[in-house]
Amino acid sequence: MIITTTENVANHEIIEVLGTTFGVVVRARGIGGDIMASLKGLVGGEVKQYTQMIEDARRQAVDRMVQNAHAMGGDAIVMMRFDSGDIGNNMSEIVAYGTVVRTRPVS
Repeated sequence: MIITTTENVANHEIIEVLGTTFGVVVRARGIGGDIMASLKGLVGGEVKQYTQMIEDARRQAVDRMVQNAHAMGGDAIVMMRFDSGDIGNNMSEIVAYGTVVRTRPVS
């Protein structure tokens, strides 16, 4: 599956637009992680536990988006984006979305 943040795929022609696809992940932070993050916030610096949690959530959101695109019959996703938000006090939502297309190579 080709995934691009642009509206075109290099060396390919878009022959059909199939619609939008997305993958959603909601992750909860544990109380231990919140305590460590609060302590880290006092001294500054990267909160590596949260960075890893968000990286993992993005990968999982992309995987789900690709599964949806495959189910739609696409071979590429264009205009791919991420969005995120908070749910309550300790949950984060990550969404990967884009437009599913069929392509063919241009010679």
